Amino acid sequence: MPANPLTDPNWATETTDKLVSLIDNVRAQTTQKVVYAARGAVFGVIAVLLGTLIAVIAVVGLMRGLQALLELAVGWDRAVYLSYFIVGAVFSLVGLIMFRKRNAAAG
Repeated sequence: MPANPLTDPNWATETTDKLVSLIDNVRAQTTQKVVYAARGAVFGVIAVLLGTLIAVIAVVGLMRGLQALLELAVGWDRAVYLSYFIVGAVFSLVGLIMFRKRNAAAG
């Protein structure tokens, strides 16, 4: 009578294997998905912060480089104001273009 736990020598091993399989299945359906979502959220926040930092440093570098370039033609004070004007105009132009395209896909 192999179904009797008292006479079947593999009963403990088979029961343990089934229990481990069930727990692994439940864990795969619940815990791993939450862990992947949490990792994605953490890495997403890190990517946004690093992207913002890189963008700020790039704008500062652009401003400083433009000021140094304009200083060759005009004085330092005018180079600073001209660089502000030029970068502001470029950002405004990009903003206007993006503003006009905001509903282009819907229309």
